[in-house]
Amino acid sequence: MYVMHNSEYPLSCFALFESGPCLIADANFDILMVKLKGFFQNAKANKIETRGTRYQYCDFLVKVGTVTMGPSARGISVEVEYCPCVIANDCWSLLMEFMQSFMGSHAPGLPSVFSTKHDSIYSPSDTMVQYMELFNKIRKQQQVPVAGMR
Repeated sequence: MYVMHNSEYPLSCFALFESGPCLIADANFDILMVKLKGFFQNAKANKIETRGTRYQYCDFLVKVGTVTMGPSARGISVEVEYCPCVIANDCWSLLMEFMQSFMGSHAPGLPSVFSTKHDSIYSPSDTMVQYMELFNKIRKQQQVPVAGMR
């Protein structure tokens, strides 16, 4: 189980299971988890977070952040939201065009969370699932040794 927080929803705490549901609770969920430490072990060494800047351009919300694991930077995250749309599949083409305008060929493909949502309303838990997928990819990355320069 992963316990996650999002600064856009400061009063909520998200508990995500590997390939299961996402529980949304109030911020006191962390206190409950401390009391259940005999059943759940906190993996502080695996703490990963993204911090960055939030931009608004017309109806688009763009968040660019540095993903850190411990003291070292491990990657960059880019979150894009088209605010007027609540059904993500309806505006995916527009989101893709917008992302390609500043990311070029690095714009991502259709997120896996969309394959199960089809025409349902996009929710904050869908964003947290995508962050969990990103963080898991970063955790699994092997550090490539840097060749020495001569």
